[in-house]
Amino acid sequence: MKLKDKLEKKQARHSVIGLGYVGLPLAVEFARMGLETVGLDISKEKIDLVNAGKSYIGDVTSEDLAGVVGDGVLSATDDFSVLAGVDTINICVPTPLRKTKDPDISYIVAAVKEIQKTLHEGQLIILESTTYPGTTDEVIMPLLEETGLKAGKDFFLAFSPERVDPGNETYTTKNIPKVVGGITPECTELAAALYEAAQMKTVTVNSSRVAETVKLLENTFRSVNIGLVNEMALMCHKMGINVWEVIDAAATKPFGFMPFYPGPGLGGHCIPIDPFYLSWKAKMSGFEARFIELAGMINSDMPIYVVNRVSEVLNERKKCINGSVFLIMGISYKEGIDDTRESPAYDIIRLLIQCGANVMYYDPFVDRLDNVPEVEAFDYIPERIAELDCAIIVTGHRNVDYRPLVERCPLIFDSRNVLKGMEQDNIVRL
Repeated sequence: MKLKDKLEKKQARHSVIGLGYVGLPLAVEFARMGLETVGLDISKEKIDLVNAGKSYIGDVTSEDLAGVVGDGVLSATDDFSVLAGVDTINICVPTPLRKTKDPDISYIVAAVKEIQKTLHEGQLIILESTTYPGTTDEVIMPLLEETGLKAGKDFFLAFSPERVDPGNETYTTKNIPKVVGGITPECTELAAALYEAAQMKTVTVNSSRVAETVKLLENTFRSVNIGLVNEMALMCHKMGINVWEVIDAAATKPFGFMPFYPGPGLGGHCIPIDPFYLSWKAKMSGFEARFIELAGMINSDMPIYVVNRVSEVLNERKKCINGSVFLIMGISYKEGIDDTRESPAYDIIRLLIQCGANVMYYDPFVDRLDNVPEVEAFDYIPERIAELDCAIIVTGHRNVDYRPLVERCPLIFDSRNVLKGMEQDNIVRL
């Protein structure tokens, strides 16, 4: 039976490589639609948790995971030989940046080399990991064709960018449209058929390179606009203007303006990283992406600006950072989740410690700080708050009661405008 028939009749066997924030929700969604799916990961801990029906990802409930595992439509393993028996493979592995801000696609290459060992005719491989334009046809296709099979003829290859927004209850893996671009029209058609079998809306484009660039444009758009509004915040501070009021007023315009908000820096798995994949590839083509580089500079300097502003305010109150007791409110890179990847909180903490500060943290979603284990969690009770010299709100979790902080902390630097509407001498805004 041809792959297209298998997909339409839901008789194909599926696999997802990488069971993180992208891969696990995708695997569960496939399984919820009755698609037999196996998840693969090199982490034994993740494998055991999945097979026990215990979710470690906020966007996947243990109830949903246990349901599909119990029904026998989802299992997990670290044995890549199972790929010999599947019809489709979705690659959802990390793509970080090196310290030089060059793309690191080593996880993709490692996954492809595992696929290479058991690649067979009629198999569909889809890369979902964010990467630079050309990865699918310049890197993955040649590796797979080393087997003697030809892409677009013997096996099928496509790219469909992940568009996950952790913690977003409105837009999820299920209802965010899937952009799909294959290296041939048939590859595109089959990749779209896979997602449509899982009842996902698809948007097809003419090539894998277009699909790869779509994701980079989406996050570069956000990075550049955040960089713009961060620069506006610095400018407004120099001119004695409330940038938050400016943005709120501008947002009343029903066309031609979209509000973005300043903050202490960028975090997460996409916005701080993806634009540099695009600018790196542009450099390889002889083009300098100046907007991207400038926005990256502004955004990456925001933690330094926060610490400098806090130092200025403390000096005005005849205090200094050295020896002061700081509380970092919020460690995760965005509100409502436990993901701390690339969080600006880490940079702020390190800068404060370098200046001699005593630093503690409070985050109801984060149990420990792997990057700075010497920083202890703070017991968020009124009696302890009075011991602080300064609190910096880095992440504005909605389930936190800020009233004790406002009532008892001598200085609060609110980098997220969480305390909007409160005008007190102990509150300073970005």
